[in-house]
Amino acid sequence: MLPRLAQFSMARPRVVLVAALLLMLVFGGFGATAKSHMVGGGYLTSDLESVQANDFIEEHFPGGNPNFIVMISSAAGVNSPAARAEAQRVTDLLGEDPNVTGVQSYWTSVTARPDLATALRSKDSQRGLIMATILGDDNQVQNRAVVLSADINGDRDGVQTRVGGMAGTFADINHQVEKDLILAEAIAVPISGILLVLVFGSVIAASLPLMVGLFAIAATLGILRLMTLFMDVSIFALNMTSALGLALAIDYSLFIVSRYREELGNGLDPRAAILRSIQTAGRTVVFSGLTVALALAALAVFPQPFFKSFAYAGVAVVAAAVGASILLLPAALILLGDRVNAWDLRKPLRRILGRGEPKAVRPEDSGWYRLVTWVMKRPIPVAFVTTAILLLLGTPFLSAHFGTPDDRMIGTFASSRQVGDALRADFDANMGSSAVIVLPGFDGAPGEIGEYASALAQVPGVPAVLSSEGVYANTPDGVRKVAVGVPQMAGADGAYLSVGTKEAPFTDEGKAQLAALRAVHAPGDTLFGGAAALNQDTNESVISRLPIAAALIAVITLILLFLFTGSVILPIKALILNVLSLTATFGAMIWIFQEGNLDGLLNFTPTGSIDLFMPILMFCLAFGMSMDYEVFLLSRIREEWLASDRSAEANTRSVALGVARTGRIFTAAAGLMAVVLLAVATSAVTAMKLFGIGLALAVVADATVIRGLLAPALMKLMSTGNWWAPKPLAALHKRIGLEEEPAEKPGAATDSEPVLLTK
Repeated sequence: MLPRLAQFSMARPRVVLVAALLLMLVFGGFGATAKSHMVGGGYLTSDLESVQANDFIEEHFPGGNPNFIVMISSAAGVNSPAARAEAQRVTDLLGEDPNVTGVQSYWTSVTARPDLATALRSKDSQRGLIMATILGDDNQVQNRAVVLSADINGDRDGVQTRVGGMAGTFADINHQVEKDLILAEAIAVPISGILLVLVFGSVIAASLPLMVGLFAIAATLGILRLMTLFMDVSIFALNMTSALGLALAIDYSLFIVSRYREELGNGLDPRAAILRSIQTAGRTVVFSGLTVALALAALAVFPQPFFKSFAYAGVAVVAAAVGASILLLPAALILLGDRVNAWDLRKPLRRILGRGEPKAVRPEDSGWYRLVTWVMKRPIPVAFVTTAILLLLGTPFLSAHFGTPDDRMIGTFASSRQVGDALRADFDANMGSSAVIVLPGFDGAPGEIGEYASALAQVPGVPAVLSSEGVYANTPDGVRKVAVGVPQMAGADGAYLSVGTKEAPFTDEGKAQLAALRAVHAPGDTLFGGAAALNQDTNESVISRLPIAAALIAVITLILLFLFTGSVILPIKALILNVLSLTATFGAMIWIFQEGNLDGLLNFTPTGSIDLFMPILMFCLAFGMSMDYEVFLLSRIREEWLASDRSAEANTRSVALGVARTGRIFTAAAGLMAVVLLAVATSAVTAMKLFGIGLALAVVADATVIRGLLAPALMKLMSTGNWWAPKPLAALHKRIGLEEEPAEKPGAATDSEPVLLTK
């Protein structure tokens, strides 16, 4: 099938390239508005208790659980005329919006609700809060928050007004992610172009992977926009899948173009060289893309839109990268022919330095061959030391502390972050993280709600509990009813209580407090909401699906690599090495982002926890990319093995030659992918920094330490056992396994190496 696709492209190259250009314009134009249709985060599902609690309040007690907070600050105090005037302006603006309900203001509560006014005023009386609920689904809430923020944020007459709360936070993050995507691509594309020129020497050859990469970016935007028509798509998918598409497109094109140039050097004409490249490197690209796509598809077992976004979009983006490489490159290469090596920048440089033409270097004379030979002469100590170092680097992961992200995920320049910092530091109770307890259908006796509220107020770290029967405060003299209740907090459909807290919801203290609140006897069935409950529910929902996802990835890996190699040993080895490599990467991420090392250099705020969603996403992506490199390496080693006498010495030589022939291109591919991923890490959003840096480390470590040291050492120790399979499975592989087509001429060499290895 692959040769037929290549022949189709070569038969009408201009039509294929023009069609690709038109598709790129259509995808880009259609996908330009993708951001405004995405949801901020996508962490929640309707089956979570905390989400059901919030939905109940929104339906029966509109405004009871605010998601939009406005902070008004004045050095002259919150009761100054300028502060009051600004508060009135904001209150009127919110009151006139039909999509906003439950507006509560410090300034309107001073006389009517002094208890609430105290909670809405900072300790130094220089800040006051206005709280409200924006109605709608996630996408509508964040888009409406963007509009309101533009009208509210600002400095007027010495008064500073800032928007925060969950709605304000995701509005800020969405805006920042869109800006960061432009910056990341502005960094990644030109630097990748420079590196490709260094790898190929030829500007023309270097431009081909970039051409496919740009097509992949446009296709990604179109795919994401199309997905928003049918499902919620996380805003984080915008940057991450764009980076994935660009990185894979460049990598796959790099392998195919390298093979094409090599086949030209071996004497084939352009048409034959293209066919041979697609039969070998192209076949491996398709198989590698399949491994990455299936690893990402495992994310679909999680119910959260965040994961499903990457499961569906990731598979589509990988398919676009593979398809573009297989279809566009033959069309471009047949038009270029021998001119693919044109504009070789190394020629004028060699003339300037007074050097002659480069000489081809045998794989046996390369540095990679010498390194692997050295490793395989002492496989036990190399395997032991390398494994010990990787495990040591992974030890911080044992103390991982997971939490859902909050406003600290974005920099202090954002208004929502400024509001969040003030709530945590300057108010008696953090109104942004208060717990809510819903009693659906409650019809108990009078006084039961008050008794329950009083008992809740006795929990350590709870300054006060607001209920329909009174406000109960935890004073030095014990729990006391300090104000009358709010009748609107109870009705025919049930009741709810608001529990103030001094504890951060994602800390051990916050979790202990939530457990203590749940342990208090309630006068009816309860639903717990708020930041701490939301964090707990989300983590439990994700962790419960982890075994299924891990099992799927493991089974997929074992089956695909068996089909590719015919061995049952090599797939198990690959699985172990990938997990070992990722353990070290995750340990580094905990050390950096959870423990706060390098926070000054990387400009982020450590919170003592790490977003659970990111390690899972990174695991699937990094696992797929590691398998990508594994497939290319094993493809070359297996080619040498099949051409040998199948002895132990032949196994050793096959491994050394396989690494030698692919080592240079692996390092180039890893470097290019790391550039794209580190460009993502320039984001001002912490989750994007973690994603970019974590995956870049995983890719570089896998392409160097794993493939250059640990894999050769283990393959030496297992010797001919590397290629063993039980007879029934061996027969099965012979029938359905993936076999590479024979070369068109004797001596055809590598499937992933530039023509010359220059000294």
